[in-house]
Amino acid sequence: MTESVEPPPAARFARMEHYLRHHAATRGEAPALLFYGAVLSYAETWRRAAALARHLATAAGIRPGDRVAIALQNSPHLIVAFQGVLAAGAVVVPLNPMYREAEMAAILEDSGARLAIVGAELIGRFPAHLPLIAAVYADALPARPLGPLPPVLAEPAAVPAEARITAFAAAIAGEGSRSGGQHDAREGGVMPYTSGSTGRPKGCPHEHAAVVHTAETQARWYRLDGDSVVTAVQPLFHVAGMQGSMHAGLVAGAALLVMTRWDAAAALRLFAWAGVTFWNAPPTMVIDLLARPDFDPAAFARLRVITGGGSAMPGAVAAELATRFGLTYVEGYGLSETMSPTHLNPLDRPRAGSIGVPIDGTTALIVDPDTLLPCADGEVGEIMVAGPQVIARYFSNPRADAEGFATLAGRRLLRTGDLGRRDADGYFYVVDRLKRMINASGFKVWPSEVEEVLHRHPAVRLACVVGAPDPYRGETVQAYLVLKDGAAADPEGIVAFCRTHLAAYKVPRRVAFAECLPIGPSNKVDWRALSFRAQVEAGVMRDR
Repeated sequence: MTESVEPPPAARFARMEHYLRHHAATRGEAPALLFYGAVLSYAETWRRAAALARHLATAAGIRPGDRVAIALQNSPHLIVAFQGVLAAGAVVVPLNPMYREAEMAAILEDSGARLAIVGAELIGRFPAHLPLIAAVYADALPARPLGPLPPVLAEPAAVPAEARITAFAAAIAGEGSRSGGQHDAREGGVMPYTSGSTGRPKGCPHEHAAVVHTAETQARWYRLDGDSVVTAVQPLFHVAGMQGSMHAGLVAGAALLVMTRWDAAAALRLFAWAGVTFWNAPPTMVIDLLARPDFDPAAFARLRVITGGGSAMPGAVAAELATRFGLTYVEGYGLSETMSPTHLNPLDRPRAGSIGVPIDGTTALIVDPDTLLPCADGEVGEIMVAGPQVIARYFSNPRADAEGFATLAGRRLLRTGDLGRRDADGYFYVVDRLKRMINASGFKVWPSEVEEVLHRHPAVRLACVVGAPDPYRGETVQAYLVLKDGAAADPEGIVAFCRTHLAAYKVPRRVAFAECLPIGPSNKVDWRALSFRAQVEAGVMRDR
């Protein structure tokens, strides 16, 4: 068992929105939000959040503890809405704006949300009985925005005149209470839902203490302050962007560079304009930006820290960051159930390929997934965690509680479903998802290990490995590849390359090339979609 050396220090504030309120009162003219050339101060951001909180508590009838769904693209509206709902004492239920009607409805029903704050383009995806506050993103843009703009910002949008729909602009008009309402730390919070990739989505209720804990930890860990410029590029409905960008930045009083959609061309221009110092990004974004032939070093002129997680950074890309820019990609690890990080790499002593060490107050261990007996250092097993950021239980889901938690040595721990190992110095490494392991003729193959080798090939830009049905081996190794611009490769050459670096049973038996790979809501390659494709191609599943 590994515990962090230090207990978590006392939080400066008990509630997340109080950080925004504090910076508005003490340095109100400092920039809070940067949006395609527009600049919003801390004072104005808090005014809007406080006004929204007042609207929710009065006109909308929202009471402390009520659930309020937010389905907004990355935008100033999302950040204001998030802090406004918290200031009203309510619970934020963040929704992926890419969800369709049925996906939205499932979470709305399960959570019991009484109101939703949505983008105007999404109104038709919500049930007719639900009160809505609808936002038009273009009203946050300057007269001459720095582009290119994503279509959702460039296309005309309007809020229909319906009794159940209030315009976001109207809801934030006027003044709210300077305090934003008087609520204790147990009122309200955040309840993200798991992706639902292995079943129906599960609600993860977090009180303010958990939200504040991981936000403060990351701000302190990454040495963020009022001079920092933090990217809000990862989806803010997801805990990685929510905590590692939005809330860590607000804790520090940093400026947040908000991008509605990831676009490498826009990022080059916006990073240089804003003077980005901290970039929270999955490996796919870094790979995308470095692959651009028009890359401008000005985008990295002030950049000091790149951090992310969700999947391992390919060693070849990490080496390029180090040699070209003197930057180290610092990985971390967390889940919806843990309000993001349980592990982070120390900035002064990061280890390549490692998710780092447990953060303050966190217990982590590696166990045999079948027996739950502890594994020795270096052995692969399931990662289990406990700490102030871990949910006490899922929302109204006792079956998930029974499957997702286990008590060891008198302590209740979360079963992450991730396989990993710990080295002798206490650093942890994620090997793969427990359910992603490929069983080829009885041999265990970890896709991430094969992907790491494929990313070393000079022609490969992006790789994803999945198990494909095989009548003889049970499963075989299937690789899907995107090549670099102007590069050429064939399946035989890829296989030959892998044979020089991998045991025979790990070498891909099937190689397919594509112009792009499916990307999931957290900007990671959607391996489940590719696994389904492999089954369709093998004739085991019908295409949807």
